[in-house]
Amino acid sequence: MTTSAPPGLARFNAADRPDVAALLHTVCASRAWGAAVADGRPYRHVDALLDASDAAMAGLTGADLAEAMAGHPPIGRPTPGDATSAREQSGVSGAADELRAELLELNLAYQERHGHVFLICATGRTGEEMLAALRRRIGNDTSTEREIVRTELGKINRIRLTRLVTAEAAEGER
Repeated sequence: MTTSAPPGLARFNAADRPDVAALLHTVCASRAWGAAVADGRPYRHVDALLDASDAAMAGLTGADLAEAMAGHPPIGRPTPGDATSAREQSGVSGAADELRAELLELNLAYQERHGHVFLICATGRTGEEMLAALRRRIGNDTSTEREIVRTELGKINRIRLTRLVTAEAAEGER
């Protein structure tokens, strides 16, 4: 399905390279992903931008994925003062203390086993759903987890990019 080009996409396409790099870094901390998406401009519609994001994500190396993951806080501990982080992890904000404690414990175990934070597209998920996913995935081998993380990052990037080019949000929220 092709969507029409919102005004935010036109501004994104016309922005100077340093400004686009800064915007894309708020979406994904991988410089390689950001460069690939920036280099694909101009995009005629949001779907083309999202397709470029998916292609860039598919091409990331292990080091690029590590860089992207480093930009994400652990589930249950959104980055203080970061509206995006808080919004995406809102499913945990009102969770019971026991659930939050188990999330923290399993996050630490996951990080020890796989060498990075547990990453999941948290938007629209409850704390219970994220905890269940963490329980399921903690036993995966690291190469399996790397590909799951790549998929989850792709979902996060799509949500953030769509918001970036379609939302008429105040600049302070971005």
